[in-house]
Amino acid sequence: MSESTQISASEQQAKLMEQLNGMVECSQQLLHHYVQQMQGESFSIPDRGVVAKAFMQLTERMLAEPDKLAQAQSGYMQGMMSLYQSMAKRMQGEDVVPVVEPEPGDKRFKDDIWRENPYFDFLKQSYLLASQSILDTVRGIESLDPKTAEKVDFYTRQYLEALAPTNFAVSNPQVIKATLDSGGENLRKGFAQMLQDLERGKGELRIKMTDLDAFELGKNIAVTPGKVVFQTPLMQLLQYSPSTETVFTRPLLIVPPWINKFYILDLKPKNSFIKWAVDQGFTVFVISWINPDESLAERDFEDYLLEGTLAALDAIEQATGESVVNAIGYCLGGTLLMCTLGYLAATGKAQRIKSATFFTTLVDFSEVGELSVFVDEEQIELMEKQMEKKGYLEGSQMASVFNMLRPNDLIWSFYVNNYLLGRDPMAFDLLYWNSDSTRMPRVMHSFYLRNMYLHNRLRNPGGIDLVGEPIDLSKVKTPLYFLSTKDDHIAPWKGTYKGALLTKGPVKFVLGGSGHIAGVVNPAGSHKYGYWTNTKKPSDADEWLAGAQQHEGSWWPDWFAWVKPKAGKQVPARVPGDGALEPLEDAPGSYVKYGWISNQWSNYVAAGFAPDLL
Repeated sequence: MSESTQISASEQQAKLMEQLNGMVECSQQLLHHYVQQMQGESFSIPDRGVVAKAFMQLTERMLAEPDKLAQAQSGYMQGMMSLYQSMAKRMQGEDVVPVVEPEPGDKRFKDDIWRENPYFDFLKQSYLLASQSILDTVRGIESLDPKTAEKVDFYTRQYLEALAPTNFAVSNPQVIKATLDSGGENLRKGFAQMLQDLERGKGELRIKMTDLDAFELGKNIAVTPGKVVFQTPLMQLLQYSPSTETVFTRPLLIVPPWINKFYILDLKPKNSFIKWAVDQGFTVFVISWINPDESLAERDFEDYLLEGTLAALDAIEQATGESVVNAIGYCLGGTLLMCTLGYLAATGKAQRIKSATFFTTLVDFSEVGELSVFVDEEQIELMEKQMEKKGYLEGSQMASVFNMLRPNDLIWSFYVNNYLLGRDPMAFDLLYWNSDSTRMPRVMHSFYLRNMYLHNRLRNPGGIDLVGEPIDLSKVKTPLYFLSTKDDHIAPWKGTYKGALLTKGPVKFVLGGSGHIAGVVNPAGSHKYGYWTNTKKPSDADEWLAGAQQHEGSWWPDWFAWVKPKAGKQVPARVPGDGALEPLEDAPGSYVKYGWISNQWSNYVAAGFAPDLL
């Protein structure tokens, strides 16, 4: 052996030892974080006890139906036997048809090696067969009550997706190659990134989806020019600077959800709905909700009405002299907007909102998709006990729930990329926003969960009272535009369609392609996704879709054509500060920055941006 070879081997050994020592150190730190978390508060979403209880009931029913279990095992063994026979033929050079294929759109096995390499092809098909057999087994236990069956099905799929061979270093061919090529550097770097995410989550693993240092609010994201012209303890009202010489008489008020932050509609100029609306000639106002802490624990849903939408209407009148607006509500912001319409109708002030548009909004909560797994009396009581301690629900817990609705896309793909491949996540504005979670005030969130999700009272005339007024949506006659999306996991479109039928005024229902975010943030000029329209409104959502006409591209121009006749004549453009309200600070304002990443509100207090929380 030559001296150069010996040096090379020595260097490789030293590098390997360095990687192993780094992994040992990281493992010790991971164990420390784990112990700390186990010693902390036991509440989580999902609650471990709730999940265990559901599977205990499943076990009891399975023991009572042994024939179902035997049939499932027999079917699985037959499938595996077919797979063994198929692999044997393949090894002999024969062309074979796969026994089982991944579902269309399953990105986990898109690499050609999962099909071309016999070992990985066998591993893939074995996993798919086992997964399907387990799902068929739990779904075949008919004696489970529907709510428990729903939980068991959901958490079984979570478990199976977690066990995919793509999620383990020794069974993912991309990770194996990266490990051999880098001498294990990918795993060491992945360990280090996991530690950073644990530190950022204060013991809770919060997988980083994007480069958090790549964006800064007001610098390269949420950059549409404007001013904060009004604020309450719950919100800041932003007025955007005009980009046209004239504007429509009636201002446009946008009410975003307070589960996330408003700038999903103002990411970058090319996909900013807010900038586009300004460019069409609207005087655009947007509510920016505060990220609440314990001082706002007692704020109720009524407060979001009084200090949110109603306060915004009054402030807009002071800023522009106009008492009538067109309004848009997104998701939970849309639910609040519908409550506002109900309240205005009850108080004889319905004319203050000329038209209302709803982005992916539930009003009738009878079909909420898989979110129903998390909503029952037991889980709400557990959540309320947790909120009683802190005064709010952590935003990261809500984010975890939404991520679990699409675990392969929003959890495991990042787990593999960051921790197994050791790669840095790419800079992506939408995922930056998605990581910017917000808290829920205790009283408000309890009201919302119980009255909307659990008891579905908003759809019933007088089902809820707000500020002493029974809310009856059948009295709402305001023209409405409902935009829902076909693949929405958060506000399923068939559920939103039911809500669109509850009022008595003219309603246009539009179904966009894609999901809860991408289907809404689909800029004019885009050729993606498309949308469906139907002039008829049958009671059945499937019947509506069967008779709908499909259109290419973005729904934004369709909405503009609908709202333009309701926007009034042209007047000289309004600049923030022209009216009775003096600007307080530049958009996007300080409330949207409150609580970002590290929740260091003190930075904004020191900068003189502290809101009045009294």
